[in-house]
Amino acid sequence: MSADAATPPSGTVTDTAPTITWSAGPFAVPNVSGTTGTPTCGDAQLCDDYALTVSVPTGYDADHSLRIDIKWPNAAADFDLYVLDANGREVAASASSSDPETLLLPAVTASYTVRVVPYAPLGESFSGTASLVANPVDPPPSKATPPTYSNSSAPDSIADAHDAGEPSIGVNRATGAVMFQAYTSTLKVTYDTADAATWRDKSANAGNGCPQGSVTSLDPILFTDPATNRTFESQLAGKTALTCYTDDDGETWTPTAGSGINSGVDHQTIGGGPFAPGGPGALTSYPNAVYYCSQDIADASCAISRDGGLTYGPAVPMYSLLDCGGLHGHVKVAPDGTVYVPNKGCGGNQAVAVSEDNGLSWSVRRNPFSSPGDSDPSVGIGASGTVYMGYQNSDGTARIAVSHDKGKTWLYDQRIGGALGIRNIVFPVVTAGDDNRAAFAFLGTTTGGNYQDTESFTGVWHLYVATTYDGGQSWVTVDATPTDPVQKGSICTGGTTCGKDRNLLDFNDVTIDAQGRVLVAYADGCTGVCATGGAQNYDALATIARQSSGNTLYGAYDAVVGGKHKEPRPKGEQ
Repeated sequence: MSADAATPPSGTVTDTAPTITWSAGPFAVPNVSGTTGTPTCGDAQLCDDYALTVSVPTGYDADHSLRIDIKWPNAAADFDLYVLDANGREVAASASSSDPETLLLPAVTASYTVRVVPYAPLGESFSGTASLVANPVDPPPSKATPPTYSNSSAPDSIADAHDAGEPSIGVNRATGAVMFQAYTSTLKVTYDTADAATWRDKSANAGNGCPQGSVTSLDPILFTDPATNRTFESQLAGKTALTCYTDDDGETWTPTAGSGINSGVDHQTIGGGPFAPGGPGALTSYPNAVYYCSQDIADASCAISRDGGLTYGPAVPMYSLLDCGGLHGHVKVAPDGTVYVPNKGCGGNQAVAVSEDNGLSWSVRRNPFSSPGDSDPSVGIGASGTVYMGYQNSDGTARIAVSHDKGKTWLYDQRIGGALGIRNIVFPVVTAGDDNRAAFAFLGTTTGGNYQDTESFTGVWHLYVATTYDGGQSWVTVDATPTDPVQKGSICTGGTTCGKDRNLLDFNDVTIDAQGRVLVAYADGCTGVCATGGAQNYDALATIARQSSGNTLYGAYDAVVGGKHKEPRPKGEQ
């Protein structure tokens, strides 16, 4: 059976005519090519393309979005939704098992191709709707005094100083040392009483006990357990990981088995924390669980170590492609042992995969207010278990929500940075301290539109940090790099299909120190003459933004003088 083409084949939405509809079908032949990457369309594998034009006044996206829905009568069938820009580049996708599939995009003047792929059509037709919709009204910003940040970068004497895309960060709360990982380098950063930073290379190698460290990398990751102060550095190598750990801030390293079997091929993450009650617990004197999670082709899995990260049990699937897209964010462990792994696309929403039994079983819990994004979401967990999930919505905006029941329901979902005019963000990262305090960092720009368009996007990107002191009901947002852009122009998050604008790679990271200061690890893509008004130079300089004044994420340290805290926090406190 051949499919009928879209009727009509094209249409336009404007601020005065905001809605159009179309339909296509029936479809009988499945097209599952999207499971391995970009869908293939042709005579043997049919797709339907609808030409959509958006024509709106400048600035219309400040309080409006473009919403695209496709739906079909038989819920057992499955169609996937993709949106391509005028150059044929994918700018958004909703490829879940949900009916309808929904996307939100910035409401800017543009030409798109709305591509519908009949993943499991069962002879069904679909109908599509494109609408310009008003954005929900968010709560007013917090009236709290905004914290401030100082920035420091690795010196050129560090080998990977300018190759620091997708960094990760941890803090040894006993010594105060900040551990920073990017590419094959593990760096130790210390701050003196004047808040000046000193960077040292402490990478794992044969000379300090771990010959498998700092050798090669497909993806780097670092995690420091805030209770035990053990730091893990890991390099992805196919379906395994080359992992070492240190208990002395990189002076010596111990090699480990690296990961669970069968491990995934991409986007690995390491995290840890207390064991959930009721299980076997630790097998050695190391008290906490360590988790290694990674994406594979058709699912994503997570394995637990009960001996401090030396060895891991078998990897357990967290979800399959029927539940969520493959890529996921960083694993986080709550004080009660609940494990969270966020995902940017699960059944038309963003979600967390949750385990309450030490990784033996997992459930996917969606945020129904969200829509799939391009960047991985992030979670931060407060001292009593409150979960904060920050994410890039499919319209490019920064949003964050709060859960008090382990992701089963979500509260206070709201846009962040609207008062500052932020219209596009990438790389959301979240951390928390006291149960009612959290920080949400991201790269943002006040320019709307397709931020992956290398030819016409002219946005200037800065690092922003939003902080809540009332449990996520309100947030105060600051520009942490007000005089030094992080990037100019496009930022590509499309993986290996990108050009030079993928210099920042896929993510940033955030943590807090023993006094609750927020520290954000990021790669600075605009350095030298670029930072002073010249052209974008696509650098990736290892950089940390460290809170220098204001209330931190621990209320016990609200009495500060110039950012200097009066007393240390007890070792191991979360």
